[in-house]
Amino acid sequence: MLKIGDFSKLSRVSIRMLRHYDDIGLLKPAETDAFTGYRYYREDQLLVIGRITALKDMGFALADIVRILEIYDDREKLDAFLSAREEELSQLSKETEYRLMLLETARKRLRKEQNMNYDVTIRTIPERYAATVQMVVPRYEDEGMLWGMMAESKTPLIPAEPCLAAAAFLDKEYKEENVEIMVSMTVKGTYEDTEHVKFRTLPAVKVASCVIKGSYAQMGEATAAVASWINENGYQVNGPMFNIYHVSPNETQNPDEYVTELCFPIE
Repeated sequence: MLKIGDFSKLSRVSIRMLRHYDDIGLLKPAETDAFTGYRYYREDQLLVIGRITALKDMGFALADIVRILEIYDDREKLDAFLSAREEELSQLSKETEYRLMLLETARKRLRKEQNMNYDVTIRTIPERYAATVQMVVPRYEDEGMLWGMMAESKTPLIPAEPCLAAAAFLDKEYKEENVEIMVSMTVKGTYEDTEHVKFRTLPAVKVASCVIKGSYAQMGEATAAVASWINENGYQVNGPMFNIYHVSPNETQNPDEYVTELCFPIE
């Protein structure tokens, strides 16, 4: 039997934490002296404390570790716990990577002392014949699903000159899920509609537009700038805003080279 101090040294777990494990039922001492209150541990409990430490390092909460230890010898159930934690960490890694990208973009812009003002102009986009895909997708980030459907068109599409590839956001408000988007690409010739791709003539539209170069991380700031300009100059928005992708991930893998035009229909 090992005194709590000796067990603490061998397991590299503090006495305070061992007492906490005892209080929550995670690791009970093998014996507790009724008169002195001293805790004693068996040598084979070093294996258990090793498992607890390993599970903590994987990010499991103590409450989860209590349940895991109960089924530790059942390989199938243990694997299910580990698999679920692996998926959680994978998702967390993706979210962390995205946040790091936003931070890096912000710092790059600060280092370059980039002018944070956005130039807004009024222009009319003429009537145009386009291939379109319109549907509800889970999130704004799933816009690529619609472009994928357009790319799968059985009849090769001949881009117009110039070719305007755009995405219009049709909901009247920002939505966290189930968002309606229409993507369009101007084309030459005439085509038959397919299940997903519909061909239509889009009307001319007067817009307040702002061209930005660089990653999509600045889209929110640019959108706010255009909306403020519209209000300050006495215009009103009279239709869903849309983006025209002059240079997109389809042309380059370098986000610094993206060229996007934000367009707000106005009157």
